Amino acid sequence: MWRGIDKRKFPRANYNCSVVLRRPKSDVVMTTHTENIGVGGLCVMLDKPLEIFSEVELEILFEPNTPIIKCKGSIVWVVRRANFDKSLPETYDTGIEFLDISEDDKAKVEKIVEEIIAKEKSA
Repeated sequence: MWRGIDKRKFPRANYNCSVVLRRPKSDVVMTTHTENIGVGGLCVMLDKPLEIFSEVELEILFEPNTPIIKCKGSIVWVVRRANFDKSLPETYDTGIEFLDISEDDKAKVEKIVEEIIAKEKSA
């Protein structure tokens, strides 16, 4: 993963958790995992590119026995991942901005991000 200068409004933490994406008014459901997450959104890897600015419904599953975070999101960028082994399928890093996330859920994400960043700094 690239660890260059991060100019985001909200810092991101490298954190791997399960995510279910649903396309509104569609039967399309994708299950994936986060590459990183922040209070403003997350990055996931998908097998198919999604259209920029399209809306998705998200379910984020942090850990067992932790309530699922449900919110909407907007696709803000899509980058095809370099694949040197042509026998493997293409994958797409996909940035999603949170929409309609409750203040309680935003606080949960913020706490997790702060804990991860603190651990990284102390390592």
